[in-house]
Amino acid sequence: MLKDKTVLITAGPTYEPIDPVRFIGNHSTGKMGYALAEQFAAAGARVHLVSGPTNQQAKHPDIKIYPVTTADEMFAQVKILAPAAHIWVFAAAVADYKSKTISAVKLKKSEDALTLELVKNVDIAKTLGQNKRSDQFAVGFALETDNETINARAKLQTKNLDMIVLNSLQDVGAGFRHDTNKVSIIEKNSITNFSLKLKTEVARDIVAFISARIYV
Repeated sequence: MLKDKTVLITAGPTYEPIDPVRFIGNHSTGKMGYALAEQFAAAGARVHLVSGPTNQQAKHPDIKIYPVTTADEMFAQVKILAPAAHIWVFAAAVADYKSKTISAVKLKKSEDALTLELVKNVDIAKTLGQNKRSDQFAVGFALETDNETINARAKLQTKNLDMIVLNSLQDVGAGFRHDTNKVSIIEKNSITNFSLKLKTEVARDIVAFISARIYV
């Protein structure tokens, strides 16, 4: 179904170091991104999986993994791979901020309060979207807690995405640390809702949806 396509997927969290033992991160496990990689590969695609720190493992031989830790490392790797990919899937939960300075030694508990100055990380999807070609199809993910559809639609436009996969932490069984997920696929003029399913099944639905759009 996708044997002539190259797919670039980001998955997992990023860890932004504060000192040699501490970091800023999130609860992403990478399950959704890895499930997507397996389904794309099963459909015949060549898959490049840029993965943040995770315990997930890829089984299909046509998945090539590029392990990274920070948002900057993920961006650097994605920039190299993006031009040759037909499909971009931004499933990683990239940290929005990083520490402005990284201590070379472990910070001590010398004070009752600690103030960190944070700076924004690069928005990988938005930055790449500025140079997306007409023959490339970009998919984003949005995990929201409120005003879900409004926030997702805004990302669809600002990041120059062809579609965005929305899931809400308001839905039981969806989001981080679950084997299940409940998503809605938002396009410019439509929303397609799916029921709660195993992430492997959600990934299959998403791959089928993308395939249908590409081969229209």
